[in-house]
Formats: sequence, C-alpha cells, structure tokens
Amino acid sequence: MTTIALFGAGGNMGIRVVRALKDDPEYRLACVEPGEAGRARLREFGLTPVTKEEAVKAAGVVILAVPDLYVGKIAVEVVPLLNPGTLVITLDPAGAHAGKLPARPELSYFVTHPAHPPVFNDETTMEAKRDFFGSGQAKQAIVCALMQGPEADYARGEALARKIFGPILRAHRVTVEQMAILEPALSETLCATCLTIIREGMDEAIKRGVPPQAARDFLLGHINIELAILFNEIDWQFSAGAKKAIEEAKKVIFQPDWKRVFEPESIRESVLSITGGKAA
Repeated sequence: MTTIALFGAGGNMGIRVVRALKDDPEYRLACVEPGEAGRARLREFGLTPVTKEEAVKAAGVVILAVPDLYVGKIAVEVVPLLNPGTLVITLDPAGAHAGKLPARPELSYFVTHPAHPPVFNDETTMEAKRDFFGSGQAKQAIVCALMQGPEADYARGEALARKIFGPILRAHRVTVEQMAILEPALSETLCATCLTIIREGMDEAIKRGVPPQAARDFLLGHINIELAILFNEIDWQFSAGAKKAIEEAKKVIFQPDWKRVFEPESIRESVLSITGGKAA
C-alpha cells in the first residue's frame, strides 16, 4: 500500500482526491490541512489530519492539492523533506511552469489537470448531463505531463490521475509547456474572456429591452449550433451573412495581435502572476 501525503486535503480539490482514494486498497492517505473548516470536512470522511512531517515520513507520493498561489510556498517547505524516488503531483500546470517546484533531481514531478466534461457527449443520465465540472458522474479527458523522473513514473502518475478525475474519456500526454498553453492561455486567457464578453453582451441586450428569457434562449441556442459548426460536429457552415458579420466584428472586438497571448513570454507572465511572482 502506497502512502499519499495529501496537502490541502480539506479544500475543494483535496476533497475530490479524498473521495476518489479514501477506500482504495492500493493507497493510504496522510492528510495535511491547516484550516479548521477543512479539518472538519476531513473528519466527516473519518480522516484525522496529520502534520506535514508525519505525512511525508513514509510517503511514496505527494499530491499538492493547493491553490496556485500557494504551490511554491508549500513546495519549498515540503520538497526538502521527501525521500528520494518520491512522486510529487500537482493538479495544475501553473506552479510547475512558473518554476515553483524546487530542484531535486532524485524526485519525480508529475503534472495533471482535468479537461472537464465536453459540450458534445454521450451521457445518458441526468446526473451525468448536469455534471459540468466533472465530479465523478460524467466522463472527461485529462492531460498529464512527466516533468522529471523515470518513465515508469509517468504510468504511476496517470494511473492516479485516472482515479482522481474518473470516469476518464481520454488521457493525453503533453509537456508542461503544452499544458500551460492549454491553461491558462487557451482555456482561461482566451476562452473564459471571450465567454465573459458574450455574457456581458446578453446582459446588454436585456438592458436595451430584450426580455431576459428570450435573450438567454436565443443566445444559448445559437451557441449550441455555432459550436457544432465550428467544431465539425455537423456538416454545415455559417451563412454568407454570418461570415460577413464575423469578418467585420473581428476588427472591432479584437486587437490584430491578440494571438500574442500564446507567446511563451506572455504565458510565463501569466503563470507567474497566478502563482505569486518569481520562481522558487
């Protein structure tokens, strides 16, 4: 049985790990959680929090289920205490990409993150259809990267990631740099920003007199069909009028050099901002 030292065990991601692994016969959880609310949540699962020293003493795996802002701080405290060969897992690429994991070549660093259930899916139950986040009902893809360590530790890391984020649709092996392109650049910097503007657009339509339910129904219906067209779910294309509207609107809504958000220096600035500044 492998001991997993779980840091941030009482937080949202920590509890996700707890639910997935607390009864798994292959693993024993050693939970570290400083906050009283988080400690209370762990006790509801029959788990007693321990100190970081107790947790890492026999740990073969360490999972940093902490917010991006604290990954560096926790890693600096914990990594020097780890036994050689320990597999350290982060659940987001920001800290790893920002250089927040201290240099210890005798450790393995594995990074993983869920893609969340896709818009187009084959889910049949209402629970799965409404599982937007990926909380164990709907299938989702994951991305995984072995930042350093022997190749066998990639398999160890992916096996754990599949259990934490399951049920799994697909597991994609990428590099840490590629994962940072996916998040924050693609999914947050670009997609979440554009969707925020779309929501603000709906609110503006309502402000200008469109009935709220009509605006919502019209917009969400068009989002559905437009996504299907753009992502090749159906053999269709935008009308000539829609194509013209898109062409003209791009000049108004977007800067000509908007793709600079994917440049390595832009991504580096973003992850450093997310994780609290300079690398460890």
